[in-house]
Amino acid sequence: MILKKENVLKALEEVYKDKGKRKFKQTIEMAINFRGIDFSKPENRLNLEIPLPKGKGKESGVVVFADGDIAVNAKKIGAQVFSGDEIPKITKQQIRKHFSSVLIAQPNLMAVVGKSLGKFLAPRNKLPFPLRGDLKAMVDMAKRTVVVKSKGKYLPVAHVPVGSEDMLPEDIFENIEAIYEKVVNKTGEHNIKSIFLKSTMGKAQKVEMK
Repeated sequence: MILKKENVLKALEEVYKDKGKRKFKQTIEMAINFRGIDFSKPENRLNLEIPLPKGKGKESGVVVFADGDIAVNAKKIGAQVFSGDEIPKITKQQIRKHFSSVLIAQPNLMAVVGKSLGKFLAPRNKLPFPLRGDLKAMVDMAKRTVVVKSKGKYLPVAHVPVGSEDMLPEDIFENIEAIYEKVVNKTGEHNIKSIFLKSTMGKAQKVEMK
């Protein structure tokens, strides 16, 4: 199925009409429905990290799980830092405050985070990005990166944020296009059944595709 800009913009026009007035900035979300893929097979499941060319449209907090110099540098850029010793002591209430933040972990602490917090973070696609290279560059990249992940072993759908309600439709289209290209590279275009767009509180609008 071919994704056409005019059809995406038409669906976004309906999304913007339907979003109404809220006291918070709504996210624009995309749902991708698949066909002909057996998601019970691990090799078919989606778990793609995709940087959005126009960003998410929302400023995110930053949480870094780290020790030593990395922790010191993380504090310098204003991140909330949890050391390796602190991670097992983090409560559900504490981590819940950071569900909307960007999470980054020192590589040797990824297993500790997974063991202690995975049950809270994994269902929300919020497991931390492993730190690679320069911390500040990693934070900047992570702030505009989304994770496209198939839901469970059998549900043929993936949900992903593509921007926020105050972004220009053309910018949101660029984000959608970047996501679509990465997903198609994994699944093949013929396995895309349909795409829907919606605001956080609005109704889903179908993107016409041929």
